[in-house]
Amino acid sequence: MNLTLDSTTGSIMGRLDKKVIILTAAAQGIGRAAAIAFAREGAKVIATDVNESKLQELEKYPGIQTRVLDVTKKKQIDQFANEVERVDVLFNVAGLICMHTSPLVDLTPLPPPSPTFPLRLDSLIMLPCLRAFFVHRTVLSQSQAGWHFSMSQVAAYLLLLYKHQRPQMLAQKSGNIINMSSVASSIKGVVNRCVYSTTKAAVIGLTKAVAADFIQQGIRCNCVCPGTVDTPSLQERIQARPNPEEALSDFLKRQKTGRFATAEEIALLCVYLASDEVSTALRRGVSQTNEPPKF
Repeated sequence: MNLTLDSTTGSIMGRLDKKVIILTAAAQGIGRAAAIAFAREGAKVIATDVNESKLQELEKYPGIQTRVLDVTKKKQIDQFANEVERVDVLFNVAGLICMHTSPLVDLTPLPPPSPTFPLRLDSLIMLPCLRAFFVHRTVLSQSQAGWHFSMSQVAAYLLLLYKHQRPQMLAQKSGNIINMSSVASSIKGVVNRCVYSTTKAAVIGLTKAVAADFIQQGIRCNCVCPGTVDTPSLQERIQARPNPEEALSDFLKRQKTGRFATAEEIALLCVYLASDEVSTALRRGVSQTNEPPKF
């Protein structure tokens, strides 16, 4: 934690002092780590998630208030937006994860959640931290229903939150949006991650468009693109594979550092992006001060 002294009051200030930060998928993983890191830097954090029991664990941290929110439900987002009087930072971590290891099937209609087909909205990773429809397939084996489902969910979720929170930021003439993408996107092609990578690339494109459209109104927009992060979601994906030990070994072999990034490491980057330390530069349509770190 970096502290400064308020020259007016003489009180100690954090890097995010007095900022109101809303983040989704805060119950675990990157979202949880970011919520705690934001609060420790002095922010008022409104942490949302669909997992009420895990979300409540955050209430023991000063500066964090929780709110159960399903970002796919327009009515819930409408109500939530009406309750929020101010937002300085919107951190989009939530997304949809669907792990399917059975043979190719038609996903219309979608089957209910089960041990072999877990479907949920929570912290990915993220820091939507945006999780997409996760299927271990190439473009040739991906069902059309799965493709359309994943792409529509990504767009609908982000657009709903943008439309509700951006007017407040425009009225304030200041705001900060952080999106969660992945290195598996337009940055790098990854084997058997066709749909996942496509949705993450869409998040990057949307981030650049929002940054270009609203930077002159005082709103900046950035995107975090981590590699493999050690989160509960990752562990669930590994355990869902036919040979978890082999899957873990394969994941680790792809890490140049020989280990996974931690949620806390990604959270520190998010603290930096949420702060006023990166508030002026514009590069290629995305407000940033330098090339984003790759984890």
